[in-house]
Amino acid sequence: MKNGIRSKMFPSILIVDDEAYIRKTLKDILTDEGFEVTTAANGYEALKSLEKNHPDLALLDIWMPGIDGIETLKEIKRIAPELPVVMITGHGTVDTAVSATKFGAYDFIEKPLSIDKVIITINNALNFRRIEEENKYLKRKNLEKNSISGKSSAVNELRMNAAKVAPTDSSILIKGENGTGKELIARTIHQISKRADYPLVTVNCAAIPEEMIETELFGYEKGAFPGAKNRYKGKLEMATHGTLFLDEIGDMSLKTQGKILRVLEEKKFQRIGGNREIEADFRIIASTNKNMETEISSGNFREDLYYRLNVVPVEVPPLRDRKEDIPVLAEIFLYKASEACNKPQIQFTDKALGLLAEYNWPGNVRELKNLVERLTIMSSKNLIDIDDIPVPYNGQKSSELAPAENMNSIDSELLEDALIRFETDFATRRIQACAGDTKKAAASLGITEERLSELLENKK
Repeated sequence: MKNGIRSKMFPSILIVDDEAYIRKTLKDILTDEGFEVTTAANGYEALKSLEKNHPDLALLDIWMPGIDGIETLKEIKRIAPELPVVMITGHGTVDTAVSATKFGAYDFIEKPLSIDKVIITINNALNFRRIEEENKYLKRKNLEKNSISGKSSAVNELRMNAAKVAPTDSSILIKGENGTGKELIARTIHQISKRADYPLVTVNCAAIPEEMIETELFGYEKGAFPGAKNRYKGKLEMATHGTLFLDEIGDMSLKTQGKILRVLEEKKFQRIGGNREIEADFRIIASTNKNMETEISSGNFREDLYYRLNVVPVEVPPLRDRKEDIPVLAEIFLYKASEACNKPQIQFTDKALGLLAEYNWPGNVRELKNLVERLTIMSSKNLIDIDDIPVPYNGQKSSELAPAENMNSIDSELLEDALIRFETDFATRRIQACAGDTKKAAASLGITEERLSELLENKK
């Protein structure tokens, strides 16, 4: 190859120009560069070739008899909107070529043509298209990752409600018990919203100490307080154009509630120690595991903020109220855990899944996921059967065990301790393999960063 970066897939180029000499010259050069080339003498031929050959890129002359380049470009973008089109323009038509970018042209090249310029522009356009396709693929994978799994009527209703509210900018309050997947619902809504190209910024209101939450939310200027050596962007600013997810909002202090309410009312805020007003351009999704009406009556939560957040309420049912989803979720978690542990794919027997479906799951989906992770780590077989399901998930309580089994209670405790140590050591090794990147380590293990932190706490 003489110039540029050649793709492994031999990209195909459609050359559209009414001058035969230009068509032939470009075809010979691009063929020599390793591209597959087709040509067309006018817009009609170009559109026919487009439908037949499906090129990866089009070089399109502006001035042609019949349908000119601009009209051809409009039609190409209607038929194949993702096809990159590079316009070829003669002297005195640069303004026309620039206006063509408004109709979707990737770039334009002036005549007389510079071969190096042509090759570079083609490769840039193809790389741009490849990056766009990769981004779309990653978005699809992210959407799949954050999809709401299950087949119950409750989950179907959740999906339907998420699809309805996602395109709007309305505030959402997600209510549900701990472990039901409230953050997953928030991520799903964000991923299918018009703000999906921007970040979803999460603030765990229950985990951040009260004295730190304002600096986390609003950020601060250099010198705002002792120790503020540099400017710090807060979560509100990081969420610009995206979504701010206030997880467990019911645990936020009344003082901070008042400041958040002011931001929602005024649509602007300032960093601590600053005087520049920053536009509050983000969508708010909040979640809580508390009865907010009770919290308001007790004076723990501001009623005016509650109504600001509760524009669209979303109820996430506990797992015990959608038991038909348990086998579906268990198999999804088992697949991910097997992959994270680099084990051959393990499966549940139907009887084991039936046993899991009978349990009430006070810890909800999170408890189910943790159990499946434990079973995967400890399993030495390709099948998990009812004998592998531990107390209390197998329908028994410790007090109900036979005397002979009670004699082994100490052994059971030792086994439980060994399991905890194994999980903790396994997580530690995975963090080391990920060069200390806990987010990457958690993703490779198929668990949340919160769960990873719990495992690391066990080591202390």
